Amino acid sequence: MKIDSLYEKPVLFALAAVVVISIGTLVTTFIPLFLPSTQPVSPLFTPYTAVETEGRDIYIREGCNNCHTQTVRPLRSEVARYGDYSRAEESAWDRPFLWGSRRTGPDLARGGGKYPDAWHYRHMANPQGMFDKSNMPAYPWLAKSRLDTSLTVRKVKALGFGYDAAEVARQLADFRRTVTAPAYPSAQVRSQVTPAALHGEITELDALVAYLQKLGRDMKAAKQAVTGPATAEAAESKNPHAGNRGAEEEGEKIFKENCRSCHGEKGSGGFGPKLATTVHKFGGSDPELFASVAGGRPGGMPAFLPQLGKERVWKAVAYIRHLERERR
Repeated sequence: MKIDSLYEKPVLFALAAVVVISIGTLVTTFIPLFLPSTQPVSPLFTPYTAVETEGRDIYIREGCNNCHTQTVRPLRSEVARYGDYSRAEESAWDRPFLWGSRRTGPDLARGGGKYPDAWHYRHMANPQGMFDKSNMPAYPWLAKSRLDTSLTVRKVKALGFGYDAAEVARQLADFRRTVTAPAYPSAQVRSQVTPAALHGEITELDALVAYLQKLGRDMKAAKQAVTGPATAEAAESKNPHAGNRGAEEEGEKIFKENCRSCHGEKGSGGFGPKLATTVHKFGGSDPELFASVAGGRPGGMPAFLPQLGKERVWKAVAYIRHLERERR
């Protein structure tokens, strides 16, 4: 059959077009789905635990993914604010993906470990108590609801996490012991938002906090294993803005926007240590205060150097010095 005759037969031409397009679609779309290169799985990224799995379901149920994305795009502005851009293997265990496309609230892909559990307990109970202008609604009922784990074994099995019933029971028991122990670092705040009858149980809020603390944690651990613990940029031995009233006023604005929710009004103390004092937990010299603000500290203090920059960190230190003078 001559090729010209194909153009003269519309039905035959349409069938030939369908066959060619189908073959192209199969080769370029469906076959690659089953190739290892399109299914990136890394041993550095672990499946969710039983409690984190339940927390993720609560996150979806309450519509958190409608306002918060979980993907950091490879743009300079996003990396500066949130951290390393997202990799495909980070979502290998996600069913469904929660990348999102709209940010009413901040991206949460790197939120794990940024704040202590106590911060999340308080924030979920009263967002405006942490950030005055927050439009996030409160979720007080989560702390009043005992976590239903009747389907947890079936969930992790369906998701392919590899946990049997005994392992799920062990994870749940270990988690319960952790969050209900008097030595739990966030025990005080948890007891404030959780009814007394549920102090010894796992609540839905406990599970949600566990899930939030998982986000980005494996990525941070993998990076730390390669580069070592993150440290602040080397600082001058003395604050270049020391005694500058204008710098102290700008530092006060920086403090209110970034530090007040943890360290309290005028550094009076809260989740974070008291700053209106001359005795500081990690040292009170200018370089030590700079290192604390810029590089963060263990236990929930995030690094602010990427988002504030060196000059604004020093201005925050200048304001801390102002608080010290006021308390003398």
